[in-house]
Order: sequence, then C-alpha cells, then structure tokens
Amino acid sequence: MATNKFFKSLLFASTIAVNVFGSYVPDSVAYPVFAQQNYSNPRAANGKLACANCHLNQKAIEIEAPQAVLPNSVFEVEVKVPYDTTKQQIGANGKKADLNVGGILILPKGFKLASKNQISPEIKAKNKGVFISPYSTELDNMFVVGPIAGKTHQELIFPVVAPDPEKDSDVKYLTYPFYAGGNRGRGQVYPTGEKSNVNVFGATQTGQITDISTSEKGDSTIEIINSNGVKTSQVVPKGLVLTAKVGDIVQTEQGLNIDPNAGGFGQEESEIVLQNPIRIIGYLAFCLCALLTQILLVLKKKQFEKVQAAELNF
Repeated sequence: MATNKFFKSLLFASTIAVNVFGSYVPDSVAYPVFAQQNYSNPRAANGKLACANCHLNQKAIEIEAPQAVLPNSVFEVEVKVPYDTTKQQIGANGKKADLNVGGILILPKGFKLASKNQISPEIKAKNKGVFISPYSTELDNMFVVGPIAGKTHQELIFPVVAPDPEKDSDVKYLTYPFYAGGNRGRGQVYPTGEKSNVNVFGATQTGQITDISTSEKGDSTIEIINSNGVKTSQVVPKGLVLTAKVGDIVQTEQGLNIDPNAGGFGQEESEIVLQNPIRIIGYLAFCLCALLTQILLVLKKKQFEKVQAAELNF
C-alpha cells in the first residue's frame, strides 16, 4: 500500500511538472489531475465520468478509432474536442484567457499506452508537447491528458497497443466497449464542492438591490434588502459582468451576472474488436476458394458451350 501511495504521488507530481514546465498553461484550465486525486475509478456505476462532476456544462465530442485490431498492434484513438477558438473564458484571476482542453480515455483491461519506440514519427510530431499518462498505477488501461492549449490541440490522439490473448489468459478475442471524455475550459465546481468564478451568481433573497460596491481586489458586493428590512449580500468575483443594478427587484437565486462559461465536458462510448488473426486467415482462404470456384464454373460453362456448338455444326 505504501508503495502504491508513493507511485500515485510521483505520478501526480510528474503530471503537474510536465504541464507547468513542458507547456505554459494560462489561467483558464481544465485539470484531469483533479479527477485522479479524488476518484479511484473515473467511471461511476451509472456510466458518468468523474470530470462531469466539476464541468457541469455539456458539449459534444467525437471518437475516431479502428473497428478491429490485431494482438500486439499499435493503433490510435482520436478524441475530438471542438469549440469556437475565438471565445475566451474568465481565468481564476478574473482576467480573460484562452480555453485549454483535457481528455480521458478508458479502454478494456489489457490495452495499454504505447511506448515511445512503438509510436510512429507522424504521431510523435502530432503529439509534440502533449503529455499522456495512465490514470493511476493500478489502472494502466485508462489515460488522461491535459491541460493543453485548445487552439492547437482540438484533436487528442492516444497511441495504444492491443493485448495478446496468447500471452494474457484474462484477455479474449471479443468485442469490447470503451469510453472517452473531452473537456474545454474550466469547471464550475472545485473538487472541494466550492463554486468557481465560472458561474452565474444568484440573489441570496427576494428583495431590492440597495447597493453595489467593489473591493480593492475587484470583487463586487451586492446588498439586497427584503420586505422585512433584512439585509443580505452576495459577492460576485472579479471579472464577471453584472446584469443587476441598484434599485432592481430580484427573486431568490435570480442571476446577477452574465454567464461566463464558454466551455463544457462531453463523453462518448464506442466498441472495438480484438480480432483473432486465424479468423482473418480463414476468411481470406474462404474468399480465395469462393473465387476459384467461380472461375472454374465460368471455365466449365465456356467449355460446355464449345462442345454444344461443335455438336450442332456436326
């Protein structure tokens, strides 16, 4: 157990180090590492991926992968995370920042991330500056990537090596489901349960706004008084655009600012077949036999026609 904790800490530290020093990430980020820290398994029993617990807005993603693969073969799973690159989002410091992306891929047991010497130069070029890591030391069939610059990485490529049932008795030649998730931008909830500044902040009670003040840090404090004379206040973080003004009558939980969220999380699932090479050889042999049979039938027919023509001439 101590060894596992050490490796988890090492994996966490290396992920942060590579993301911080390997490629600069502005304030508007998507951290798959939060899921690694808080969920031993990123996929819940109902199929929901852990990332969706913090990234509440839904956005579509696409998966591209081969329908079937051979044992020990290296293939690519591509997760597309499209979004409007002209849009920006509020960073943690309240300033505008470009969106970043992150992704997660959950494959069947036995499938692993391809090693450097197994990856083609073409994929190495596409994944330059991208760090993909196993979700944990125990779950090496699950991979995470990010945060990375969204403008240049809307297509996340995972190089994967297929298992060999001849070497691993737990793996069979079957059709397997796999799952992928992709996110752009920051989440609305931190793992601690606190709201981030990528939210619409609502009125604390029904009443009239009597005062709006701004602190030295840039946060806005909105005071609301109800019909009984009770005053409450709501703090709206720096950088958010207020829609409320002094004198407005508001209802409980009515939004006080424009929704700043420009990102969102999406997940999809697909299937992949671990194909037995013997089946392919058998199929090719069957096709060859069928082709030869057809050719022989045609030749026989031509021969029969020639015999008939000769008999008629005689």
